[in-house]
Amino acid sequence: MPGDERLSAPGSLPAEAPESPAWTDAADLVQKIQSGDPEAEAEFVRRYRRGVTVIVAKAGRGRVPVEDLCQDALVTAIEKVRSGAIREPERLSGFVAALARMMVVDYIRKEQSRGAIAARMPLANNVHAPEAVNQLLRQEQAAMVRAVLAELESDRDREILFRFYLADDDKEQICRDLGLTAVHFNRVLFRARARFGELYRKRMSR
Repeated sequence: MPGDERLSAPGSLPAEAPESPAWTDAADLVQKIQSGDPEAEAEFVRRYRRGVTVIVAKAGRGRVPVEDLCQDALVTAIEKVRSGAIREPERLSGFVAALARMMVVDYIRKEQSRGAIAARMPLANNVHAPEAVNQLLRQEQAAMVRAVLAELESDRDREILFRFYLADDDKEQICRDLGLTAVHFNRVLFRARARFGELYRKRMSR
């Protein structure tokens, strides 16, 4: 029905409420959201959107997509409220602010990890046929590997696969850098390789 704004699925936000209900107590707002009140969710967005935008912009220092991260932070915060993760409703504002900063830090860390891997990837030199054909194929394969590595959600998976298989880094050095035992390293490598293989097959099928 018109005016009925809902946050019904991850990744979507209700529009800011044109008129705010008379909720001044954070505990009451949390309780309303947990009970499934869409107006309370809209009020949450109206109340915190500007503050979250300021925090993201300041913490990101021009290195992050402010609007996207602001929306992600608000969606994540509402989902946590819904699930009962907020045990101290009176500290809701502090929780939202900390969550926004954490998402900025996480975004920058992932971008730096992807950038470091891309910088160390070998690039094909200009050569003449028939070697040019083989070199082009290797270049395309390297691009595919870079794309799949970037899709991995785990920074540790990405780093282990790149350093062990592409950069030829010493296993013991990788273990020391990541704080892993040899046995734990083998388990992490096995799982990372499995996740990479699944993503690679999906990309190839497309």
